[in-house]
Amino acid sequence: MSEASTKLPIAVFLSGGGRTLENLLRHRDQHDLPIDVRLVISSRSGVRGIEIAQNDGIETLVIRKRDHDDAKYSKAMFDPVRRCGAKYVVMAGFLKHVLIPDDFENRVINIHPSLLPSFGGHGMYGHNVHAAAIERGVTISGCTVHFVDNQYDHGPIILQRACEVRADDTPDSLAARVFEQECEALPAALRTLL
Repeated sequence: MSEASTKLPIAVFLSGGGRTLENLLRHRDQHDLPIDVRLVISSRSGVRGIEIAQNDGIETLVIRKRDHDDAKYSKAMFDPVRRCGAKYVVMAGFLKHVLIPDDFENRVINIHPSLLPSFGGHGMYGHNVHAAAIERGVTISGCTVHFVDNQYDHGPIILQRACEVRADDTPDSLAARVFEQECEALPAALRTLL
């Protein structure tokens, strides 16, 4: 079996800075994460995530939700994924809602910055998640890697990683600690899919 055939072919959806994509590429290059990133689709142009992909020689597209209705948006997003032969889609800071087509059921993966089902749902991303966790007084937070369905932050859980919430935490300090867990959790989850 060739090395290329032992790598998991993936596409990445993102909306911004590309930290999660950058982490996946680092794990691929430095820790032998067996992935083949074939395509990166961004919901916005001019973002660092596109630059990271292009610098790595990965095909990139910008597909804006505002240019499509829901059904056409799903088709516009997933047709290029089908064409490139990606087996899974990784949502890496992708902040748009896209309908998951039947042939990609349990093949779209997201990482969420909380221990789902806590602090998930519409509007629960980034700073909002960590502020809500601190306000609620939880002592443990973390991240969840899960399969995406057509509900926000729903779908079968693949893996979770936890971290402490400290008494003096701010949303930013908690976000940094949760992101450290995300950087390990997503590569670990992808390894389980091989």
